[in-house]
Amino acid sequence: MLKVGLVGLGSMGNVHLQRYLRLEGEGIAKVVAICDVDQKKHRGVQVEGNISVGEGEIDFSGIKFYHDYEEMIEKEALDYVDLCLPTFLHAPYSIKGMSLGLDVFCEKPMALSSAECAEMIAATKEYDKQLMIGQTLRFFPSYDYLRELVDTKKYGEVTGAYFFRGGGTPLWSWDNWLLKKEKSGGCLLDQHIHDVDTINWLFGKPVSVTSNGRNVFPESGYDIVSTRYLYEDGKVVTAEDDWTINGEFGFEMRFRVNFEKGALIYENGEVTEYPHEGEKFIPDFSSENGYYLELKYFAEQLAKKESVNGVIPLESAADTVYIAEKEIQSCDLNGEVVAL
Repeated sequence: MLKVGLVGLGSMGNVHLQRYLRLEGEGIAKVVAICDVDQKKHRGVQVEGNISVGEGEIDFSGIKFYHDYEEMIEKEALDYVDLCLPTFLHAPYSIKGMSLGLDVFCEKPMALSSAECAEMIAATKEYDKQLMIGQTLRFFPSYDYLRELVDTKKYGEVTGAYFFRGGGTPLWSWDNWLLKKEKSGGCLLDQHIHDVDTINWLFGKPVSVTSNGRNVFPESGYDIVSTRYLYEDGKVVTAEDDWTINGEFGFEMRFRVNFEKGALIYENGEVTEYPHEGEKFIPDFSSENGYYLELKYFAEQLAKKESVNGVIPLESAADTVYIAEKEIQSCDLNGEVVAL
């Protein structure tokens, strides 16, 4: 069983920790140490984000807590580290982990800039270690089913696509880092990045983008964003995000993808397939949790000493950040079309 050092026990760290409980039961991977600078986390205080953490209370008695990243790596016989840290720490902590001899799983986005992404890719080669980025939607069965329809052309070519996610303002983060542009990149780079990556994964890099954004909170960057992705074949692709929908709204993600002969729509937690000929139906695919699937994949690939980048190549994760940078540039220019 692989031994894991979990770094960062915020909302996403808790999501991962809950998945590791299952992986431990399956004899795949076990969290043996946690590193977090927040003393409250050392007492087992859990943080909820915009998604449910999971199964319930966790027994921390068999897990060692650390304040210092390097000390944890030095004292524990770890197989890899799982980084659930603020985005501005992704590059330095990934590179440091690899330099100290460990493979690294790093949460999305890959980094705050494509320049940092390039440094991370270079580090995998310099230190001969593996790195995977947690663009988790590539492992969600609903999105994987969409990818299958795109690839197989069951309904022909894609003619249009729309993606949305949004909800309440993330006020739960340590030191309020999510609402600080220099640490998170704002809604555009933290939350919207999921749909940017999905579009990149499904369709590749667009020719250009045009984006409009709204800054609502003083230090946060763009909190609302709407982007059109322009492709040579003329398909109409749009993605929007808004983390200012407070009150009782909660959180929502949805998509609508139109093909020449059908459509696939995900809304209110349910996927429906609409052939142009015949009745609509609920497609049959796994209900498995995407976070579980991505961590299971990473651990099993490491155990087999095989590449962890089959689903999320590092260059593709870096391209996602590059596309987001161009969206930010377009927002800064009040929606001007920006070439990639």
